[in-house]
Amino acid sequence: MGTTQLETVPEPKYWHLKTVLSEALDSEFAVGEILPNERELAARFGVARATLRQALEQLELEGRLQRRRGVGTAVAPPRVGVDVGSESGPRSWPGAPGDAWHTEDHEQAPAPAAVARLLDTGAGTPVHAVRRSRTTGDQQVAAEILYVPADVVPALPAGQDPADSMAQRAARARAVLRELHRLDLQGQDRTVELGSARAEDARRLDRLPGAPVLVVTTRYIADGRTAAVSVATYRADTCRLSFSDADALPLAG
Repeated sequence: MGTTQLETVPEPKYWHLKTVLSEALDSEFAVGEILPNERELAARFGVARATLRQALEQLELEGRLQRRRGVGTAVAPPRVGVDVGSESGPRSWPGAPGDAWHTEDHEQAPAPAAVARLLDTGAGTPVHAVRRSRTTGDQQVAAEILYVPADVVPALPAGQDPADSMAQRAARARAVLRELHRLDLQGQDRTVELGSARAEDARRLDRLPGAPVLVVTTRYIADGRTAAVSVATYRADTCRLSFSDADALPLAG
């Protein structure tokens, strides 16, 4: 077989540097150790800072490095295994016994356009938004917003008081979950995408805006319609996701 055009393309400088840096991480640095600043690293390896940044970004994406607010870039520990599929069983509503999430907050607000299409709600129509978080050990690894149309849980009065305390909003969030549990869950489907942390995601996960994240979107079906949509954002630098209700498929290694 002849040489393809792709095979003649030289390896990008940042990719070669990534390999060199990875070897240095293994031999010279301990987990949690802060790397020298970009100027020092660029001088050591004889590259432009733009090339260095590309290599560091790739290593962060692969889970070898973590950027910390106000601290710098540190060597990352091994990724934490997070089982997405069997938190409370493949046919359970969020908040069922065994659920690994902590319910935090509630508000009524329009869902993002993509979620509104899944829910078949009109643009700008307020829905229940339940915020939850997931922690492994002492580290928060994921943040979730569960969107539920108001007519799916009609027992809950519409509207909210801006003066409600955090405890009141958390209680209202738990009430939304209890009402969902009254419905017959017919099925669910799930998608996973690599994304970048938005400002809110970054704040909740203690990441920098734009940091790599894994976005897991779950659609819950009841009474022949989409009754709820969960958008869960996982830290890509620390998480290795598996789906035990499928075949324990690892998504990030």
